Amino acid sequence: MNNTRLMPFIERLVCILALAGGAASPNPIAAAQDTASGAKPAIDSSADGHARGGHGQQPAGVPATAAGNMLVVDAQRLQSIGVKFEVAKRTEVTKTIRTVGQVVPNERLVADVNIKIEGWIDRLLVNTTGEQVKKGQILFTLYSPELVATQQEYLLAVQAVQRLGDSQFKDVAEGARSTLDVARRRLQLWDIEDYHITDLERTGTVLKTLPIHAPLSGTVTEKKAVAGMHVEPGDSLYTITDLTRVWVMADIYEYELPLIAKGLPVSVSLTYAPQQTLSGTIGFIYPTVDEQTRTARIRVELDNQAELLKPGMYANVELDIPLGNRLVVPKDAVLESGERRIVFIHHMDGRLEWRPATVGVRGGDWVEILTGLAEGEHIVTTANFLLDSESQLKAAVGSMQGMKH
Repeated sequence: MNNTRLMPFIERLVCILALAGGAASPNPIAAAQDTASGAKPAIDSSADGHARGGHGQQPAGVPATAAGNMLVVDAQRLQSIGVKFEVAKRTEVTKTIRTVGQVVPNERLVADVNIKIEGWIDRLLVNTTGEQVKKGQILFTLYSPELVATQQEYLLAVQAVQRLGDSQFKDVAEGARSTLDVARRRLQLWDIEDYHITDLERTGTVLKTLPIHAPLSGTVTEKKAVAGMHVEPGDSLYTITDLTRVWVMADIYEYELPLIAKGLPVSVSLTYAPQQTLSGTIGFIYPTVDEQTRTARIRVELDNQAELLKPGMYANVELDIPLGNRLVVPKDAVLESGERRIVFIHHMDGRLEWRPATVGVRGGDWVEILTGLAEGEHIVTTANFLLDSESQLKAAVGSMQGMKH
């Protein structure tokens, strides 16, 4: 590409500098024409010049400096118009991902209470939603004619074994024990506790109703049982949820998925209690991406002994992901121009070199530089004249793809 196409932009840039307080050089237009035509600006090659430049050797992966990508501006003028510099450095980078999640029950700690026999609820002992129950606590008592008949059958089988268990007729003794085993097995399949069966054998008294117990400790999150209610096998009567461990479901953008993994620490806080932060881990990354939002769902597992987190709440989720030691620059030092990213290198004495760079991950106010820059080089971080001429600069840089360095 002919460098003369850059002349309108360079002339406008020099005019901006002149308006800011004077010419950028003794003959700024001539200097700009020399730059565009390929003439190399004067560069201090002394040892002192290299020391002040901050990089005596050409960095690996960086093309040799050419006249077409150099600007010469008086150093005092750079200072007067607010140009600031910083040294490219290697440092430990941490990327923070912030999102919003929703608290849901831990699916492993949810129990549905139902029965496997037809009957009627006689006494309802746990009768409010939200009530705390302990494992083994009696929820209600059930009357069932079939249950009463099976108890009677069981007692008869016990008596038969007692009378015929030692019979000299082997078939008779085995038949009595088989009948007893069948009756016991039927009671067990109806979720009748073993100690109730033992009490039945010991007392020989058929119970009109039998208690139904809580399968785990937790909170009654749903209750359909009503005293006197007729129930059939499979009817859901209670839902009991242990809320001492909960999940937070959060959405992560698909471009962030390569950075996260199962087991990564997560911080969770609530809007109404920002001073309290809970620590958890990513327990699962769901295998699908939402087609509308382009996000994937993660499951954060948390201890919730105080039950501060309640199902349905929204929570702030924060992931700090260590990215290791990387070469970084401030994000304002990288000029985005369509498909290209440009950084400006300060060679001291007013010499500015623009250079294409390849960027990597971003973390906070830092951007990783993969190619185009070396550690220790001085880079432009803020420049009023670049901002004032942003449109011209982007247009010119976008047309440089065909230039040879």
